[in-house]
Amino acid sequence: MGTAPTQCPSGITANFHAKFDNRTEFSCSSFPFTLNLSKLNSHPTSKGLVNKIGSLPDIDDLFWEKVPTPILDVVENPTHLKSLSIRELKLLADEIRLELSSTMSKPQRSFKASLAAVELTVALHYVFHAPVDKILWDAGEQTYAHKILTGRRILMPTLRQKNGLSGYTSRTESEYDPFGAGHGCNSISAGLGMAVARDIKGKRERVVTVINNTTTMAGQVYEAMSNAGYLDSNLVVILNDSRHSLHPKIEEGPKTSINALSSTLSRLQSSKSFRKFREAAKDVTKRIGMGMHELAAKVDEYARGMMGPLGSTLFEELGLYYIGPVDGHKLEDLICVLQEVASLDSMGPVLIHVITEENQSSEDKQKKVTVEKQQEGLSLNDIYFFSNDDHCRTYSDCLVEALVMEAEKEKDIVVVHAGIEMDPSLKLFRERFSDRFFDVGMAEQHAVTFSAGLSCGGLKPFCIIPSAFLQRAYDQVVHDVDRQRIPVRFVITSAGLVGSDGPLQCGAFDITFMSCLPNMIVMAASDEDELIDMVATATRIDDRPVCFRYPRGALVRTDYPIHGGSALEIGTGKVLVEGKDVALLGYGAMVQNCLKAQALLSKLGINVTVADARFCKPLDIKLLRWLCSNHDILITVEEGSVGGFGSHVAQFIALDGQLDGRLKWRPIVLPDNYIEHASPKEQLALAGLTGHHIAATTLSLLGRTREALLLMC
Repeated sequence: MGTAPTQCPSGITANFHAKFDNRTEFSCSSFPFTLNLSKLNSHPTSKGLVNKIGSLPDIDDLFWEKVPTPILDVVENPTHLKSLSIRELKLLADEIRLELSSTMSKPQRSFKASLAAVELTVALHYVFHAPVDKILWDAGEQTYAHKILTGRRILMPTLRQKNGLSGYTSRTESEYDPFGAGHGCNSISAGLGMAVARDIKGKRERVVTVINNTTTMAGQVYEAMSNAGYLDSNLVVILNDSRHSLHPKIEEGPKTSINALSSTLSRLQSSKSFRKFREAAKDVTKRIGMGMHELAAKVDEYARGMMGPLGSTLFEELGLYYIGPVDGHKLEDLICVLQEVASLDSMGPVLIHVITEENQSSEDKQKKVTVEKQQEGLSLNDIYFFSNDDHCRTYSDCLVEALVMEAEKEKDIVVVHAGIEMDPSLKLFRERFSDRFFDVGMAEQHAVTFSAGLSCGGLKPFCIIPSAFLQRAYDQVVHDVDRQRIPVRFVITSAGLVGSDGPLQCGAFDITFMSCLPNMIVMAASDEDELIDMVATATRIDDRPVCFRYPRGALVRTDYPIHGGSALEIGTGKVLVEGKDVALLGYGAMVQNCLKAQALLSKLGINVTVADARFCKPLDIKLLRWLCSNHDILITVEEGSVGGFGSHVAQFIALDGQLDGRLKWRPIVLPDNYIEHASPKEQLALAGLTGHHIAATTLSLLGRTREALLLMC
């Protein structure tokens, strides 16, 4: 039988016969390699995963031969770590770092956080017994070494690709992922819930949660710690401190040091004998009474505060026993501390402060500039989808330039940013107006109410938050802004589908939850010109809150000129193309796909009107009535969930009697399910939002079903 080429993830192409041979040669645009197919169906933890992913055949043990990794090659699951010596574990950590560098650097994904956590990951799986013991992570970017060690090494090249591995932990992906990593800050809450459930059921497994600097900005972390201290359940919290800070000036200051003394103290703090002595001392002071217990507790706290770094007493106040700092790249110390903690049956909640450095290899340092060019947290291959230009301009670039121009004219404009990390484009505004820029990190609730306070003080705040992160601050949006009619200007970034970040950062719901608020003006930009105009419009609104959204990725036009914006008339849309048979009413970025559908339909002799709504609230009533009275078919298109723009249109045209006659109305929205990670183009196709899908829907309504099917072939 002849061979047929098969396309695999990451640009890998293979020629397969009817059955797999033991060795198959693959060719890849990035580098050549050979895969060993000799151990089929032998790995229980990865077998089901490969079947689920579907991107590769049912192969359990494929080894990259580009970089020799003899120890890693024999580690199929965390159990195999138990028999390794400390020296072998160190070599394993080096091999994992090489593996990450070779497999992750080709698509230029950010993997520095995982490089920093390699030794910590190895130590965790060496000491604890996953999946019986539960290991939870706050941030997906730290978990790539964890994925490699838990049977997913073969699939790492498919990370964040369609039908490939998730960029985060996922309960459906592996039994070693007991909880899905959300937008950070959820692991302690979930871990505490698992610990309490364990205690109620009389089980004995350990629960470990790993947080980092970024997630410590979120209030939920401290809420969970406080509750953990109160419940006193056995729980291990590891703060992976990679020495990050929101403010460069702070980074220039003194950092937590790790030396022989701090290492010795960390071992002492975690030792069983020291913990037992401490507990015995507590019992003695309780028996003495007369306030001695409280006094001794304070003395103990202050003494340990002097031993530990600045801020360690904060965790003690919350009820967690602080251990640290520990060198996150010294396996002996990590394993010693973790073993001591794991050996205690009744320890209560413990926080282990681990210091790591992200730039752990010379190769990684060379890639630093490339990695830092990521836009809005999406991988560069997502950006390249939109343009072949390595320096393609994004909507965020356009937004910041418009804000700078408005801020030069209006001295009261300030910018508040919240989210996992600051978009590089915002650095321009921060450099120009350093005293008018505030980055609060993952503190979205604070960002919203802080913006409301700025507005009450006479300033004009633009509160910039990604759509998926704004969800966490919705109560503040309702009560601290909209109910009080305070003019805060919400800039909703990463609206709609977000490619390789999948459902975790998908901005599917903001149209729905913002447009139902009584006082909110809701807009969406269809291109860069409208984005600039909406910045100007929001600047001039001083009597109520306003929001506008824009998508992730490159601009519609690559040659757009920088110019000042013009304020839009509130509640007005515009007709872009006038036809007579069908009306396509697009909202936001979907206007461009409506234009693509119009071009396809015009070739079939169908005259289509394309209108740009611009406003979801208030709607352009005059435009809607004109579209309904002059067309037999009206289709609304939006990159958002049900209950958004289309629902507002339906509410009006139903009450206005427009649906009582000949008019057919159909909404096209995101499907009622989470769309997994893939390229932006693939996600749009899965969602049914491409120009071809819109055109096919139109043909079906016209009774031309066969042509609709042919169009989708």
